[in-house]
Amino acid sequence: MLWLFPRHPQEEVNAHIKRWAPDLQKDAGLRFLHSTFLLWHIVMGAALLASGWAYGGPALGVSWLIWGMAVRMVYVFHVTWFVNSATHMWGYRNYETTDDSTNLWWVGLLAFGEGWHNNHHAYQRMARHGHRWWEVDVTYWAILTLERLGLAWDVVHTIPRSPSAAKSRAVASG
Repeated sequence: MLWLFPRHPQEEVNAHIKRWAPDLQKDAGLRFLHSTFLLWHIVMGAALLASGWAYGGPALGVSWLIWGMAVRMVYVFHVTWFVNSATHMWGYRNYETTDDSTNLWWVGLLAFGEGWHNNHHAYQRMARHGHRWWEVDVTYWAILTLERLGLAWDVVHTIPRSPSAAKSRAVASG
């Protein structure tokens, strides 16, 4: 299982961040959370164990720890892997893209909207991944809430108007 935790040279990590997430690198709060990532898992595990133990004894504490950490992480990892594997093998396409991405309904539901992967590949900056009425996108609802609370801004809500966008729309509706 160690393949999940590759060790990359710091120069490689910095180059990756500079290319793909320079805005995130500028945020001191996000840099702090990134550097203390493991600490927060340990704190959460200790809090679950301690509060369950205090509320109902050692058995409940261990149960809260297992369900709150281990089962949750297994779910999150597997759903993430479904987004990056199953949605490139099965499903339907709303847009012609240069890859094999598809929209897969059951991954869309499990991943709160991330399973509408072809939509995401066609319009990567757009917050809404569900482009049809039946493509439920809970993540977009969360982004809308954050935007209305003033915690998210510059959110892209609509399909951008460009020649490539018009071509993608034509393929999707044709």
